[in-house]
Amino acid sequence: MTPNNDPRLLVDASTGDDAAVWKLDDDRALVFTADFITPLVDDAATWGRIAAANSVSDIYAMGGRPLLAINLVGWNTEELPTELLGDVLEGASSIATEGGFVIAGGHTVDDPEPKFGLAVIGDVHPDRMLTNAGLRVGQTLVLTKPLGIGVISTAVKRGEDAPLEEAVAQMTRLNDDAARIATSAGATGATDVTGFGLLGHLGRAALESSVDVTIDVASVPFIEGVRELADAGFVPGGSQRNLAHASERLDQGDVDDLTAVLLADAQTSGGLVFGVDPDQVDAVMVELADTGHSAAVIGSTTEGTGHTLLR
Repeated sequence: MTPNNDPRLLVDASTGDDAAVWKLDDDRALVFTADFITPLVDDAATWGRIAAANSVSDIYAMGGRPLLAINLVGWNTEELPTELLGDVLEGASSIATEGGFVIAGGHTVDDPEPKFGLAVIGDVHPDRMLTNAGLRVGQTLVLTKPLGIGVISTAVKRGEDAPLEEAVAQMTRLNDDAARIATSAGATGATDVTGFGLLGHLGRAALESSVDVTIDVASVPFIEGVRELADAGFVPGGSQRNLAHASERLDQGDVDDLTAVLLADAQTSGGLVFGVDPDQVDAVMVELADTGHSAAVIGSTTEGTGHTLLR
């Protein structure tokens, strides 16, 4: 990719951040992102809610506020009724209402495999962004949602009994409160945990921030029953690839391989992981609990060069 040296482009793809940021003036910048996914559940409206929450999460991960979105639709018009697409769009609209943004139309293409998501524009103050490069030495790491979505989705697709209801509840929870709490506590480094798993996304943030991160494995929250499903073999191939990729800068210590792959589990609409100064942690955890988050303190940052240590 050719580097873009325009000074108005504050964040681009080079740091692996969740969205691009374009400076308008000293007090305002635009945040822009796009994402779409294939169906994870049978109910069309629920899929629309999950996909919309997943798409807008990138705005929150940058510390921004979503303003406007358009639908991105791939639809098999020969096999699927348009009424079903209406349910998908209605589900997405409900998420927009919750998040206080507007969906204004969109674009649809014929596709043998249905896909849905959003392109979203938001805004953020240029001095209060959350970015991959914003972690600082001596911070405490907070994760706002439990892991395990990839394992649960794989089990459901294979006909296994799995805690899908809890997974849906987590995937449709917006990261708006989490982003607000993080920025209010002075956080500058954050990412949402999605397709590359906790190890992939946090590892990239450590690299871009020029710090090492230590994860207290026993403190990382998982949706109940996930480890048993993983032990039974319901681990998606993407999660295994995530671990293989992360292993280049990973010190696994005595942590077993199953636990390591769970830390790399590919999430959809996962939570935020961000760094805050230790004196802010208690207040942050109280606020997250008050807003219904199953959050946890999972580790810390130290001087380093982008390595992840499991302990």
